[in-house]
Amino acid sequence: QVQLVESGGGLVQAGGSLRLSCAASGRIFKINTMGWYRQAPGKQRELVAGITSSGNTDYGDSVKGRFTISRDNAKDTVTLQMNSLKAEDTAVYYCNTQARTSEYGPIEAYWGQGTQVTVSS
Repeated sequence: QVQLVESGGGLVQAGGSLRLSCAASGRIFKINTMGWYRQAPGKQRELVAGITSSGNTDYGDSVKGRFTISRDNAKDTVTLQMNSLKAEDTAVYYCNTQARTSEYGPIEAYWGQGTQVTVSS
């Protein structure tokens, strides 16, 4: 199994910045993509940003130009730098990874426990 531990959430005023970090551990053979999703009350979980092992990135439309995702393959960590935060960014943010736990095993999705980000207007 793969465990994901998130850190860095909290309360910030609109226009401010926060940095989320996520570290993967456990029985890891290979991590493919790492990323962040979020879920606001009453809404579906949505992609915030993702990054492949080669560094290709993808962002949700609402965060493009404000958020930056980065990754350290050696440490199996992913970071989300969030700038110019808005009230509508308020949500629980979940770390996600697609990983194998053995050389010929399937690629499976793993989730962190979530971290709350609250942006006050």
